[in-house]
This record gives sequence, structure tokens and C-alpha cells, in this order.
Amino acid sequence: MPFASSVVPDAGRPAPPGLWRDGDFRRFWVGQTLSQLGEHTGLVILPLIAVVSLDAGADQVGTLRAVGQAPLLLLSLFVGAWVDGRRTRTVMVLTDLGRALALGGAAVAGLLGELGLPELLAVAFAVGALSVFFDVAYQASLVRLVTRDQLVRGNSALEGSRSAAQIGGPALGGALVSLLSAPIAAASGALFFVLSVLSIRRIGRIRRIESITERSDRPSPVWRQIQEGLRFVGGNTSLRTVGLASAAFQFSFAAMMTVYLLFLPRDLHLSGTAVGLALAATGPGALLGSLLAARLPSRFGHGPVLVVAAVLGDGVMLAVPVLRGPSVVTILALIAVNFVFAAFGQLVNVTVMAVRQAVTPDGMQGRVAATITFAGMGLTPFGSLLGGLLAEEWGLRSSLLVTAAGMLLSPVLMALSPLARLGRTLPLPPGEALPTAGRPGTRATDDRDTGEAQHARQ
Repeated sequence: MPFASSVVPDAGRPAPPGLWRDGDFRRFWVGQTLSQLGEHTGLVILPLIAVVSLDAGADQVGTLRAVGQAPLLLLSLFVGAWVDGRRTRTVMVLTDLGRALALGGAAVAGLLGELGLPELLAVAFAVGALSVFFDVAYQASLVRLVTRDQLVRGNSALEGSRSAAQIGGPALGGALVSLLSAPIAAASGALFFVLSVLSIRRIGRIRRIESITERSDRPSPVWRQIQEGLRFVGGNTSLRTVGLASAAFQFSFAAMMTVYLLFLPRDLHLSGTAVGLALAATGPGALLGSLLAARLPSRFGHGPVLVVAAVLGDGVMLAVPVLRGPSVVTILALIAVNFVFAAFGQLVNVTVMAVRQAVTPDGMQGRVAATITFAGMGLTPFGSLLGGLLAEEWGLRSSLLVTAAGMLLSPVLMALSPLARLGRTLPLPPGEALPTAGRPGTRATDDRDTGEAQHARQ
């Protein structure tokens, strides 16, 4: 593997200070937050430039968004293998520099009157591709920066800031385009990436860990590394369940959202403002979920929290098809449903990420993250198509009920797997042992699963 594991506290380096007293973690968190702000601001700025400056139609805006999202499916597996063989701090710095240059180039072209739709499509694809590299790299970096017992809190902080960026980024992007010219707004978005670079490049611990550990052999071809990642995830019961549960949820969620966005205006007769207000409740809910993730797993156990939170978060959507009555009551009910859905969904996301990082050897972090992302997101286009077909054939209420019920397959898969039995302490990668042997609740897999995972690593 490219780099030595740094998750176990006694792995040859002193334990870092408390999470928020750790200057390296603070620099990492600030850089990741700024980067997420730049990304989510750019997601709004680029389409608005197309509409305001280029008078683009709906189909062209849709194409622009699709081009920006395409790298997630096209590049994820390759990026996972590539990042595992690189210094993640360097990857994060270079990708943020690249995104700053892409948005800065769009700003310069706009000021010179040379920015057309083809150039904007190229910028959207470049920013989307570099975002895939950054997201995989920062997830792999966390296990080199914090100790095992800090993983959940670290992920809670990172996911909390990402949720805030998802809430504030689009609003900020819209305000920048409204208050400034479109090219200046693009330049302002690029500034977030520059500030991220200035923060991340000052992280010393990741640099020291990755600089003292050399590759022990010649790197395998990238396709073999991708296959190793796929085999490792498929051979480990816990990771395989995470991938399957993610795929089941994302497929059903994509189908449900297709119907949901039709159901609110057509069946409940809500205005665009009311729909936006109801959906906005997911932002505060996600922030609450991130805060809960820092405390609940260590108190009640990672397995019970995963299953119960998934049941509550996904199950609450079953209330939407039965909503009727005055619009004020309906809107309040939708706000409550979306808040609960986002809070428990984010609790699941943070806990799953910490478990996944804990059971994965350091040299496989990028490939495992990319494989599970690919498994989860790869089926979403088909889910969206299914949602549209069901809405046409069965009607909106029936289709919404079926697709919302389909999301409950995710907690069922987790409940039937070793994930449900995880205790208050995070598990170890296969083949590793805690310094104090025999401590209960520290393994994600049984002996058979450990053997399977070890075989998958070979």
C-alpha cells in the first residue's frame, strides 16, 4: 500500500491533541469548508451566467448541469485508484488551484466578451472533474490526520460544514450574480478555492506522514487497482452492505424525488415559493444530524444508531402521500417531514463514513470511497426514469408511496448485516488488532468476513 496506516493511535506517532485544539485539523476543516463553499457557489454561478449573459434556454441549462455532474460517474473509480497512490494533501491543493483557474478563466473570458456556451461547458466539466478528485482525497486524508476515536467527530465537523455550504453556497452564488456582474461573480467563487489552498497547504501532519512513507513496490496498473478496490469492498461484509444499502437508497430516492417534485405543485397545488420553503428545511435538518452524529454513536453504538436513524429518516417520507387539506397545514407538515428526513439522513451519512474509514486500510481509502460512491450514484439516472414511468402509469400518490417505501430497503439491508451489531467503539481493518485485545464491540466483521477481506486484499 502507498502509505502506512495512521488510524491506530499507537502506530508510531504521538496522538494528536483534542480535535478542535489541533491546529492541523482546524486548517483542514477551514480548507474543506472554503472548498465546499466554492464548489456549491459555482454550481449556481455557472448556470446563472448561462441564463443572464448567454440567454441560454432550459435545455441548454440542463445540459450544462449534466456535463458538470458527469465526472461523478465517469471518473469516480479511476480517481479512487489514482488518489490511493498519491499524497492527498498535494491532490487537494492542486485540485483547488485547478478549480480556481477554471472559474478565473471564465471570469476573464466573460470580461473580454469571449465566453460562450462551449467554453462554459468546458469549465463546468473541469470543475466537476476536479471536485471528484478533491472529495476522494479529503475523505482519505482524514484517517491520516485524526485518531480512530476522533473519526466520527471529525466527519461530523466536515459534513456539518458541507451541509452549511450546500445551504449557503447557492444563495451566495445567486447574490453574487445579482449584485455583481456575472464574470466578477465567477472570480469571487474562485477566491474560495484560493483561500482553501492557503489553509490546506499549511497542514503539517499529513505532509510528514506521506513524505516519510515510500511506495514499497512498483504501482499496479490502474485497472488492476480498481479491481482490487472492487474486490475488497465485495469481500468485506460490512463494506459490501454499505454499498448495497447506498445503492438501494439512492435508486429509490431518485425515483421518489422525481415523483415528489411533481406531487407538490400538481397534487397539493403548492406555489413555487411554498415548495422552496418546504425543501429548505432539509438544510437545518442536516446540520442537526451532523451534531447528533458527534455524540449518539459513542453513546448508543454505531450499529443501532445506523439502523434506527435510517428507519426514522426514510420512514418519515411515507407521511407525504397522505397529506391533504389546507395549504398552510400541508406546508408545515412538509417542513417537519423534510427536517426529520435530513436530520436522520445526515446522521446515517456521517456514521457510515466513519465506519467505512475505520474498516478500510489506509492504502485502500480512495478506492473504497470511490467504489461506494459509484455504487450509490450509478443507479440514480435509472431511479429517476423509473419515478417518471411510475408517475405516468400509477398516479402521483401511489407512486410516491411505493418509491418512499423502497427507501426502507436500505435499513433492512443494514439490520441484517454485521453493521447492526457494531458497538460504541469503531472497528478495525481486517487483520489488525487493538492494543488491548478482547475489547467487545470493536470489530465490524466476524472471523469469516475477516478472512474474506484479507483474501480480497491479496
